[in-house]
Amino acid sequence: MQNVKDIIRKYISETILFSQSYPYADEDSLLENGIIDSMNVMELVVFLEENMNIQVEDHEISPDNFDSVNGLAAYVQRKQLLAV
Repeated sequence: MQNVKDIIRKYISETILFSQSYPYADEDSLLENGIIDSMNVMELVVFLEENMNIQVEDHEISPDNFDSVNGLAAYVQRKQLLAV
């Protein structure tokens, strides 16, 4: 089974970058590096809700949670733990 970071990297590379690889470090800022924009953030929200079995609240859509692969993975793992 793939881990959360692998799933997020794969989604970003294939859906947003239209690539088979993710050429950035997991801590790189997705926004500052122009990897994603506001529309991509909303796409990520839908992807996470549909594929990670979490509910993303509006106030949780923040740079702390959505600005890097590390941040996204940590956010998803926190949400999944709370759901148990």
